[in-house]
Amino acid sequence: MPSREDAAGHPGDLPPGADLGLLSPMRAGSAVEAETGDVAFLQAMLDAELALTRAQARLGLVPDSAVTAVQSAARAEIYDLRALAVRARAGGNPVIPLVADLTAAVKWRDPDAAGSVHLGATSQDILDTAAMLVARRALGVVVADLDRVAADLAGLAAAHRDTVLPGRTLTQHAVPTTFGLKAVGWRSLVLDARRRLAATRDALPAQLGGAGGTLAAFHVLGEGHGDDLGLRLLAAYAEETGLAEPALPWHTLRTPVADLGAALALTAGALGKIAADVLVLSRTELGEVAEGGGGGSSAMPHKSNPVRATLIAATARQVPALAAVLLGALAAEDERPAGAWHAEWQTLREALRLTGGAARDAAELVAGLVVRAEPMRAHLDLTQGLIVSERVRLALAPLVGAARAKKLVTDASRRAASEGIGLAEALADEPELAALPPGRLADLTDPTAYLGSARALVDRALLDGALVDRALAEEPQSTARRENS
Repeated sequence: MPSREDAAGHPGDLPPGADLGLLSPMRAGSAVEAETGDVAFLQAMLDAELALTRAQARLGLVPDSAVTAVQSAARAEIYDLRALAVRARAGGNPVIPLVADLTAAVKWRDPDAAGSVHLGATSQDILDTAAMLVARRALGVVVADLDRVAADLAGLAAAHRDTVLPGRTLTQHAVPTTFGLKAVGWRSLVLDARRRLAATRDALPAQLGGAGGTLAAFHVLGEGHGDDLGLRLLAAYAEETGLAEPALPWHTLRTPVADLGAALALTAGALGKIAADVLVLSRTELGEVAEGGGGGSSAMPHKSNPVRATLIAATARQVPALAAVLLGALAAEDERPAGAWHAEWQTLREALRLTGGAARDAAELVAGLVVRAEPMRAHLDLTQGLIVSERVRLALAPLVGAARAKKLVTDASRRAASEGIGLAEALADEPELAALPPGRLADLTDPTAYLGSARALVDRALLDGALVDRALAEEPQSTARRENS
């Protein structure tokens, strides 16, 4: 296959159907893109085949020399990817032509070992295991990026614990809040996604069931090895892959893939929330935040677009739909499904790629985010006190009664909006409020004095997050070993 450098200089050398990410800047150039490419999937299938041979050698089903021969042949670079892809149409999956080519490569190295390739397995065993290997490797990258995002958001929340800006509900000013509370809320979502993805990654299982999920062929191959041979082989195979050992073959029990799709959709949505807020707050009219290195325009030289937030937002709109396909594949008939399984392959890869790209973009976005406290403060005064009408109403209730306080503040708010005056000025002429101390109405309409528990919530969330960080740092060594295998 041409390299990226060759492709840039010789586009005519690429197959007509080549996809290098031209229409998917969301994932182009990301580490997860590389971890989920055709080469990565091919290598994962070869890794699954090698793990099967190793597991069978451990149980005495094949000679140790077979492991050496398969290991030598289990290298993606010696196979013709395009030819495998085209030949996959004949049997409906790429494992069938790969097994033929792998067998030939092993036979060339050791003719006696050729019969040990793919022994007793079915195509779905290899492709499902490969998909789990690819997913685990990709999720390691995503989780690391989410850790970066969470750490930088903690810094933003602490730095802007007291930075006040308008809270907005249904697009309108609601009550004041702090940017620290907004940032720590983003972090909470990121930590939720990180926990979900890490748990999903650690539970990804190997797949081994044979033709119909009974492991029957292995019992024939290992006659005399005991009734529990299939279970022992499954355990050895899972250990060789570094994946979790499943309780059952899951050819049509698609919880692992459905769980993975849901976790990816949750992550894309969590990052999408950050992007949605940044896109709103970085509008020209607001200018409360900005991307540290915005993107340009082909037509308007003055623009600095929030490109990273835009790409994350695009991902957040795509991954839930992909997850729906993976969830739909749960309804898989019989012991091996026709179509449901096949629908998962590209769908899962695209969900991994998009989410991985979004995590990369989020890490860059948050690390370079510019927070502008001055416009935030200025926007608090746009409605001249109306942003704290709730506070005024509650404060006046003990003086005039709850119903009357609501009527007074509602009428004064309408008058203030129509005449362009402040809420305090509109209320000042009310005889019922004449007993208020001088300056009391001005104090009540100060937006920086109506923050409730915003600061305390930031402090508590940062403390809880620090405890989570500590727990993650103390993850069992076995998890680290699986990630590095």
